[in-house]
Amino acid sequence: MAFQFWFDFASTYSYPAAMRIESVARSHRVDVEWNAFLLGPVFKAQGWSDSPFNIYPAKGKYMWRDLERICNSLSIPFRRPKVFPRSGLLPARIATRFKGSTWIPDFVRAVYRANFADDLDISDSAVVTHCLVELGLDAGEIISGARSVESKSMLRSQNSVAAQLNVFGAPSFVVNNELFWGNDRLEQALQWLETHQKTE
Repeated sequence: MAFQFWFDFASTYSYPAAMRIESVARSHRVDVEWNAFLLGPVFKAQGWSDSPFNIYPAKGKYMWRDLERICNSLSIPFRRPKVFPRSGLLPARIATRFKGSTWIPDFVRAVYRANFADDLDISDSAVVTHCLVELGLDAGEIISGARSVESKSMLRSQNSVAAQLNVFGAPSFVVNNELFWGNDRLEQALQWLETHQKTE
């Protein structure tokens, strides 16, 4: 049974989720399916032209402090980005185009660290190239593949699947169409999976 992890590279709470999901899932003997998507179209459908954390300043202030507390508790480095949200389009195309490759989890974490620990522009191909090179990968070939018409279509299809699953925020976890939203729902989603498996 697939344990789906839906994330947007610009999503604040997806950062700690991405950094810890494999170890948590491993303790439950569950494999993770990594699904990048874009929150922009989701927000647009709700009538938002920006992140709700920017639209509602009090909510944004709370989120940044909350994220700082979460990262401190997990010993995850954190630096508030000077620009928020940053476009994660290129890394999302890479994560979708090469979905299932063994290096995808490491790549995802590298991009999140670049955005939320190093305060680097993840829309910049040079930053994405560095993330790939760090993993010993052929960045030129991978980025070229991600910029293909086929890859653009794949990401659009991925977003359509997210919409069909009613994914409205990130991070989200889906097991057999059961949706859990938020970094703090990771453990609950895995517990539900265990219970569901036992009752089948």
